[in-house]
Amino acid sequence: MSKVKIGLMGMGTVGTGVYRLIEGHQDDLVKQTGMEIGIGRILVQNREKKRTIDIDQDLLTEDPYTVLQDPDVDVIVEVMGGVDQTKEYVLAALEQGKHVVTANKDLMAVHGGELLETAAKHGCDLFYEASVAGGIPILRALVEGFSSDRITKMMGIVNGTSNYMLTKMSQEDESYESALKEAQDLGYAEADPTSDVGGLDAARKMSILSTLGFHVGMNLDEVECKGMEDVTLNDIKYAQDLGYVIKLIGIAKQDDERIEVSVEPAMIKQSHPLASVNGVFNAVYVYGEAVGETMFYGPGAGELPTANAIVSDLVTVVKNMKLGVSGRGMVAPYREKKLKSDDEIFAKYFLRLVVDDQSGVLAQITKRLAAYEVSIEQVIQKPHELEHKAELIIVTHQSSKSSIHKVLKEFDGLEHIDTIKSYYRVETNE
Repeated sequence: MSKVKIGLMGMGTVGTGVYRLIEGHQDDLVKQTGMEIGIGRILVQNREKKRTIDIDQDLLTEDPYTVLQDPDVDVIVEVMGGVDQTKEYVLAALEQGKHVVTANKDLMAVHGGELLETAAKHGCDLFYEASVAGGIPILRALVEGFSSDRITKMMGIVNGTSNYMLTKMSQEDESYESALKEAQDLGYAEADPTSDVGGLDAARKMSILSTLGFHVGMNLDEVECKGMEDVTLNDIKYAQDLGYVIKLIGIAKQDDERIEVSVEPAMIKQSHPLASVNGVFNAVYVYGEAVGETMFYGPGAGELPTANAIVSDLVTVVKNMKLGVSGRGMVAPYREKKLKSDDEIFAKYFLRLVVDDQSGVLAQITKRLAAYEVSIEQVIQKPHELEHKAELIIVTHQSSKSSIHKVLKEFDGLEHIDTIKSYYRVETNE
């Protein structure tokens, strides 16, 4: 075989980037793989649509099976999106012995286990580097770079839309609504931004990262998810006063083989490397027992960064084909999954309360905290706009998640607490 032909399923922003890189970097691709890589078929929604690049019209088809069943197509590059129907297309490709490269985080988060099992059964490669952090090569780093290490923790800013909004709110005092509108105007956020601001997009990516990093089959519904919709400018300012920033963080931790995975707005120290990751950029911070702390940083989306990750996977597929080792590089989850209970998840917490401004209130609150073994690290009282009210800011020492939830439930019925305005996990290196 001197030439590998690609079936490109999808010709939107990322698909266009893949086409540009393959056509424009032929000399580099040949030198890296020893083979030519060409586009054999392209699936589009509308063959007559005007495009930003010149494409041979004979390559275009609106029928997915024209691509999937073409005997000359060796590798399917899936950049069309979707889940259920796309899953059927990917399965059909793998069952015919075609290798697959995808950027589809939704697909891999929901059906990754089944698809990887099918790929292994048919001796095919299935790579999905671009599904988590665009142009950042984090998945290959976890699989290859940390292959002899034991990962204990991963923290990630893996959604550019929410990070852009929080950057605007923290640096320019923009309201949530204003930051969201600006993100939508710039094309960073969809008309329905729920997946981004609600944390679901990040949860899908953390499901993939924890599966690879901890070698367990992490399901999406096992990732606890809390969005950033309720983050206010006051929360951000109080965090800054205490030396923290608020980011929508994916957190995956492993202690004594017990695992927790969550996505939530959390406070991190201003000195932490993730605190300086702003705008639409993504970053993943990885703690390994051997290597210590490392961070992977870069653009989390975009035509060419994402396309670069796809073509990098494609190069690996072609090299494996040439060496005759296709389908052997994937390691299925092999560890028993043991999830932590809320009693086993420990962190510091930030609590913001509106209380009656009178003597004895703090003593009552402290008593309730002590009853659930929650101790106070910091407490600050701020004036409130309402007469005879005050804002109480409490940062706890390390406390269990279950204790914090019990405290909040009890606070909700306490006479002198008017409102629980907000609470956030405070993530440290402890």
